[in-house]
Amino acid sequence: MLSRTGVGLRLPHLEEVVAHRPSAGWLEIHPENFVANPHATELLLDLARDYPISVHTVGVSIGSAHGVDRAHLVRVRRLVDLIKPVLISGHVAWSTHPGEYLNDLLPMPYDDETLAVLVRHVDEVQDAFGTPYLVENPSSYVGYGRSTMNEAQFLTELARRTGCRLLCDVSNVHLSAHNMAYDARAYLDGLPGDAIAEFHLGGFSIEDDGSPGSTVIVDTHGSAIDDAALELYGYALGRFGWKPTLVEWDNDLPTFDALLGQAGRVDALATTCCAGHQERAHVAG
Repeated sequence: MLSRTGVGLRLPHLEEVVAHRPSAGWLEIHPENFVANPHATELLLDLARDYPISVHTVGVSIGSAHGVDRAHLVRVRRLVDLIKPVLISGHVAWSTHPGEYLNDLLPMPYDDETLAVLVRHVDEVQDAFGTPYLVENPSSYVGYGRSTMNEAQFLTELARRTGCRLLCDVSNVHLSAHNMAYDARAYLDGLPGDAIAEFHLGGFSIEDDGSPGSTVIVDTHGSAIDDAALELYGYALGRFGWKPTLVEWDNDLPTFDALLGQAGRVDALATTCCAGHQERAHVAG
């Protein structure tokens, strides 16, 4: 169904998209922008008649030790029931503490204790939505000494135990591999291809981290997709084949036409890479 690259629909573009109905493959929304905004929800319902919509949660916080915010789950479920999205996803991270929302996606140690917490919370979220939840790999800047498995192993085991699917943010893989000094392609090789249900691509910035000749890549979602991330995306396509792919852009938003241009660039690359993937599969068969 999602045979073309989609784009993130952010509130500044909402009325324009409603008015002009541009040729977008599909649209992703953050439900947190709509659950307390009746006018925006009304416009979204109008769009849902013409476009496949995916829901990408940013406030569910499946990594919070004190539990998932059930009231928020209920609010998001109401929106889900209205728009009937094709995919529902969120982050492997935590962002809440009792009584506080931290407005960030914070890291966790990758060990059995954390895995048990996430298994409980993913099961709860999937029960609430009545569909598999896609969990996204984070952008990483620090790690925990107590981790007993790498990120790919952790995500693989989470998918095995819960039946959740994986949202592979290829740009995050690239920047995390740079920041944490591991091999991005080896990371992708460690993921279970049959569990991957979606790819994300987004812009980032490269900044000086204060050490001579050393840089850190920051997941800003405020620029065009970097060529290095697109190259890694080509590798992912060659390994896993086509998966629904989304262009994310959240800050310093360009025109909606510019987002569609980014999606067209990704579609062209996917057409080339997936043709090669199919040829190799045919030979192997």
